[in-house]
Amino acid sequence: MLREYGILISFAGKLSQGLIEEYGAAVKSYLESEERPQNEIFHIFSIFIEQTQNIKDYCSIKQDSLFSDTIALSSIVTIGKTGNGHFICSGNVVEKEDLAKLTGRIDLLTAMDKAALKQLYKEKLRQELPEGSDSAGLGLIDIARKARDPLEYSVTELNEHLSFFTLKAVL
Repeated sequence: MLREYGILISFAGKLSQGLIEEYGAAVKSYLESEERPQNEIFHIFSIFIEQTQNIKDYCSIKQDSLFSDTIALSSIVTIGKTGNGHFICSGNVVEKEDLAKLTGRIDLLTAMDKAALKQLYKEKLRQELPEGSDSAGLGLIDIARKARDPLEYSVTELNEHLSFFTLKAVL
């Protein structure tokens, strides 16, 4: 039934580094078996890894939250085919206090063309890491650079504290 909707692989549940690696290998193997171009395989694989890693990192940051179990168990990542490409869609529960920063970053990226995204990526590479951060913030920029279309997101309110956030990249 999922194949009717173009779904190639879908995972829902708590993400671990081991699961990310296993699913990543399965995705790569599947795409190679379809004899997809190497750069296409690389883009799909890297966006899948980046999206799952972002969710896992958010769950780690929120491990002391009252909602940590809800957040950790809410992860979903799906890869599918469109008429002329692929999509990678991920989602997870997010605390409402974190939404404005996240959606603001994506809105900024979707307003940029490929040249501006490339320039921003290079600027971020040259910057020092923000204090207390283990990331230069390149992940979403890289996803936006590799995606054929602007990134899409949706937010569904769950209650006064939580929303479900979904991010879709089309290649």
